[in-house]
Amino acid sequence: MLDVLSPIINAFKISELRRKIFITVVIVIVARIVAHIPVSGVDLTALRNLFSANQFLGLLDIFSGGTLANFSLISLGLNPYINASIIFQLLTMIFPKLEALSKEGEYGRGKINQYTRILTVPLAIIQAIGMFFLLRNQGIITATSPAAMVSIVVGMTAGTIFLMWLGELITEFGIGNGISLLIFAGIVSRLPVVLTQTAQVADQTQMINIISFALLAAFVVAGIVFINEGRRQIVVHYARRSASDRSTNGDGGVKTYLPLRVNQAGVIPIIFAVSLVLLPSFAGEYLINLQNPGLQSLGRWLAANFQPTSIIYNLVYFILVVGFTYFYTTVTFNPKKISEEIQQYGGFIPGTRPGSATAALLNYILLRVTLVGALFLGAVAILPSIVSGITGVTTLVLGGTGLLIVVSVIMDTAKHFESKLVERSYEGFLKR
Repeated sequence: MLDVLSPIINAFKISELRRKIFITVVIVIVARIVAHIPVSGVDLTALRNLFSANQFLGLLDIFSGGTLANFSLISLGLNPYINASIIFQLLTMIFPKLEALSKEGEYGRGKINQYTRILTVPLAIIQAIGMFFLLRNQGIITATSPAAMVSIVVGMTAGTIFLMWLGELITEFGIGNGISLLIFAGIVSRLPVVLTQTAQVADQTQMINIISFALLAAFVVAGIVFINEGRRQIVVHYARRSASDRSTNGDGGVKTYLPLRVNQAGVIPIIFAVSLVLLPSFAGEYLINLQNPGLQSLGRWLAANFQPTSIIYNLVYFILVVGFTYFYTTVTFNPKKISEEIQQYGGFIPGTRPGSATAALLNYILLRVTLVGALFLGAVAILPSIVSGITGVTTLVLGGTGLLIVVSVIMDTAKHFESKLVERSYEGFLKR
């Protein structure tokens, strides 16, 4: 037990790390306080009922840290910033100028971050306007004057900018990635309420299901850790360029490894997939209200077969997750470009010719490694719906997206924490 707690105990003995931890905790507390300041003119009870009945809105609420269901000043959360980041990440792979800028070290990354912040503002305005009209049509927003609309949109946009600023403060002065930590804090902050609700409705007949669900959740968490850490190491040899090179392969060259991650796409495929798989149910609800009997029949079929518990819904969801995993991995990892860079620096994969043969080998390996990650992401995405349908336990379902975020943030923060401790250890050794 002491071995597990020793890194935390040692961290508090170092003034710099103690200050970083304190800053991180204070900023997270400030964000959670602001999350409970609601916007005026909203029926909160009807709003929470709407979010509990709509999975897509529930997904948005996860990324807003639970603030959207409360319609607080930061009700949009970090959704606009996340969307802007994804857009620029994809644009970097498409436009050569942005790609060259991303390779210019700290300056290039800073410029792209600045462009991301700028794009966040119009995206936040658009999402705020869309949310205003959606809730107004549902009768949840009672204040419908133009002045009230402008006030709500400006307030929600300013809240997103404020939350983005808090996240960057954590990244610069605290521990870990600030944006991820704020999302993590929002998800975890709802767990006590969910656990309390589970305890209130639980009885002896459900205890076996709850225990089984908890064991399965632990198994899924272990699987997420295993897949996120999984890598295929490809040996790459480089010609030895100086006498100072020490990592030789026995024939005067330098041996390194090119790691291919099993889960190269992270949680992004699930975000894309759930946005599309919910469109048929929305279309079905719209078609039901039309006068054409044929369209009404189609609408009823879509509404019935694209419920989160239906087989068709989960099958389509699974296929979309697998497809988007391959799509995003293909966009972000270009085997041809990697092979050209390896050849440019005088490297080669043993047994493979440089150039097109290396690109073909990387593509061959990438397709098979990604298959494991894609199938796992698809299983994690649909597993909560399947298990809740079998066991009847719904209050404990965090969802595949939320579970991936929580586990990934904990792992990344732990690595950052450990690297800071190692860095301090080396500094202490050099001072001696």
